[in-house]
Amino acid sequence: MKIVLIGAAGDIGRTIYDALGDRHEIITAGRSSGDVQVDMADFASCVALYDAVGRVDAVVSAAGEVHFGTLTDMTPEQTMVGLRQKLMGQINLVLAGTKHVADAGSFTLTSGILDRDPIQVGVGAATANGGLAGFVTGAAIQMPRGQRINVVSPGLLQVSADQYGAWFPGHDPVSSRRVGLAYAKAVEGTVNGQVIVVD
Repeated sequence: MKIVLIGAAGDIGRTIYDALGDRHEIITAGRSSGDVQVDMADFASCVALYDAVGRVDAVVSAAGEVHFGTLTDMTPEQTMVGLRQKLMGQINLVLAGTKHVADAGSFTLTSGILDRDPIQVGVGAATANGGLAGFVTGAAIQMPRGQRINVVSPGLLQVSADQYGAWFPGHDPVSSRRVGLAYAKAVEGTVNGQVIVVD
């Protein structure tokens, strides 16, 4: 398969690359790195991404910025970071991409644990994650030409625990191997309209 991987430089992106790269052609994309550049929050940039890479079999997104902060200190502008980048950015990839993804191809998005197991500074991420679950559920029954769409919702990765673990008290980090398998299931399997949880 020819797969576009957005966010390949991050911890989850590297896990996805390791899980799929030995069996498929991976085109990496990011805001400032990768084979091609894309700003997911800009729909025109998403269109340009597909124009650059041509027909693909799968799109996998492991990107999306959110603001971490307490509810009482959060501003509307900070709330919009996750809605614009993580939620709408990944929706843009789908809206711009259905015509460029092959028949029976797939989109795999990334949310995360915080809409089902919250932390003190995670309301922005929780909001975006919940929106992605709703979008995937609603979009799955309308995907054209047999295309599929899913969202992987991993817990805190073991490789990220040193950097972010203090924000996640009591959370049991998940292995890169298990997270990679979830993306392989979404891309290479038959599931559709699912939130694939990795706890």
